[in-house]
Amino acid sequence: MRIGIIGAGNIGGTLTRRLCALGHEVAVANSRGPQTLADLAQETGARAVSVEEAPREAQLVIVTIPEKRIPELPSDLFAQAAADVVVVDTGNYYPRQRDGRIDAIEQGMTESRWVESQLGHPVIKAFNNIYAAHLLEHGRAKGEAGRIALPVAGDDERGKRVVLDLVDELGFDPVDAGGLDDSWRQQPGTPVYGTDLDADGVREALQRASRERPAEFSADGE
Repeated sequence: MRIGIIGAGNIGGTLTRRLCALGHEVAVANSRGPQTLADLAQETGARAVSVEEAPREAQLVIVTIPEKRIPELPSDLFAQAAADVVVVDTGNYYPRQRDGRIDAIEQGMTESRWVESQLGHPVIKAFNNIYAAHLLEHGRAKGEAGRIALPVAGDDERGKRVVLDLVDELGFDPVDAGGLDDSWRQQPGTPVYGTDLDADGVREALQRASRERPAEFSADGE
């Protein structure tokens, strides 16, 4: 599959490594320009490109940058992309630690619904609840005991199936977590966040999630 990755930090760099190793054609970009990605490109075989180039010819695009940087992306980012390109949002909102206040999220909009509104393109929420080191090192063969499961939420059933299959290929059990408006169940502070549960554990944790955002993940919390 032809995959564009926007963001080369912990999750973006890890996905670049894993997906290249699986034989996918990866084009990776960051805000500082392709020249800063030469080492990653040499290590993995990915193409280092500009942010504008990453979606071109891609079948799937992974956006994995801080929430506060999402509005800085080009407004026509997907203008030259295929109409049916699948877009994955891996982001989390950390108002106190990194992102500052985002009013729409504070008022109840799910993180990925907000990202979708900024990008002007439907998104699938995935890869946001696992540590990068675990994503790199803890994938296991299908059916193997102790396989970690990852939730995937989105409204586009075809796009969600593409991402569910990719999660499986990476060595994790994919769990359909519902529509994008349900993706609050996998945001920071919920029972599934950073917990490396199996498939049954993920389903149970999603059901136990509380809509109330924990204080440490709210700009208004105390």
